[in-house]
Amino acid sequence: MKYYIIAGEASGDLHGSNLMKGIYESDPEAEIRFWGGDMMMAVHKNFQNTSSQTSGNYSGLVRHYKEGAIMGFWEVLKNAGKLLGNVRSCKKDIIANNPDVIILIDYPGFNFKIAEFAHKRGFKVFYYIAPKVWASREGRIKKLKAYVDKLFIVFPFEIPYFESKGIDFIYKGNPLVDAVDNSPAMNESREDFLKRNNLDDKPFIAMLAGSRKGEINTMMPVLKEFAHRMRSIPQYKDYQFLVAGAPARTIEDYSPFLGPEDDFIKVLFGQTQHIIRNAEAAVVNSGTASLETVLFGTPQVVGYIGSRITYMIARHIVKIKYISLGNLIVDRLAFKEFIQDECNAEALVREVRLLIEDKAYRGKMLSEYIVIRNLLGGAGASASVAQAMISELKDKA
Repeated sequence: MKYYIIAGEASGDLHGSNLMKGIYESDPEAEIRFWGGDMMMAVHKNFQNTSSQTSGNYSGLVRHYKEGAIMGFWEVLKNAGKLLGNVRSCKKDIIANNPDVIILIDYPGFNFKIAEFAHKRGFKVFYYIAPKVWASREGRIKKLKAYVDKLFIVFPFEIPYFESKGIDFIYKGNPLVDAVDNSPAMNESREDFLKRNNLDDKPFIAMLAGSRKGEINTMMPVLKEFAHRMRSIPQYKDYQFLVAGAPARTIEDYSPFLGPEDDFIKVLFGQTQHIIRNAEAAVVNSGTASLETVLFGTPQVVGYIGSRITYMIARHIVKIKYISLGNLIVDRLAFKEFIQDECNAEALVREVRLLIEDKAYRGKMLSEYIVIRNLLGGAGASASVAQAMISELKDKA
């Protein structure tokens, strides 16, 4: 069968890559054309190298997500022309390649436009990683019902929500469990990680500024000040601070915020999970990374700063109590969240010191992590979702 997958950001690339592995395993004749990133490209390349099948001109990357990854109401408005151009290009490519199914991964601003178009053209439409209608813009539920043939959800708290809305869905657990458990970071010792990156054998704190350029621009100044304040405290004077360079970003996105006096702050690319796993504690810019941090068992604090306009709009339409997936899963603050003005160097220093120095405080958080992991379900989610998708297609063929 011919699959057309659309992932518009780093987390979608991660989930898309694991889904592609499952599809290739369950459907050896699969041809996958996709919008995504480096991880999806790697899976496709590996399949091409190990399969005797020739995919012709159908399979492969159409466009990298870095060309359109934008988050925030104001940011989307400023880039509306570019986004609409990408939508037009995607529609043309779908018509030209005539897939058996279109699989949309999160990224609702773009993907709902494709869902409507594809449905009206008679294409089968699956939505994987449900748009967060439970957080805001609940009116999109009408679009899910109208344009999506099957919804595949990944969080346990979504089950009663979508049941109450009368939306048919399939739940097979959360694919991030597999992504973490099968991560190369789990098979490398801390000693080898430090040696491979020419790092001193000293404790370090992970800093994740986000995957989008706008997030990096707002978080890096705060993270830099946080690192300097921590180093000014005698017991942390030898600590290192590692910035996890986001996929599809380059050092040029970070270097404007770092000068010669910041030599203890290092940016490493392609090693986010290694950094999280080996850190003493982590400051994380929400998103999927905060849930990864839970699964790796690293104490964390979440910090998020959006544009002023985006924040003001969000205050009026976002209806959830927490911005972090881990906290939403247990419906309480398993770890602290500092948003907008509350996200400052002083607050981050205070919280990270608690995470490192207060064993009871740290232990309570790690206990909450166990609860979150158990609620997410066991291994094999990506493969199970792929099998469910293929079954849906065969049953209704």
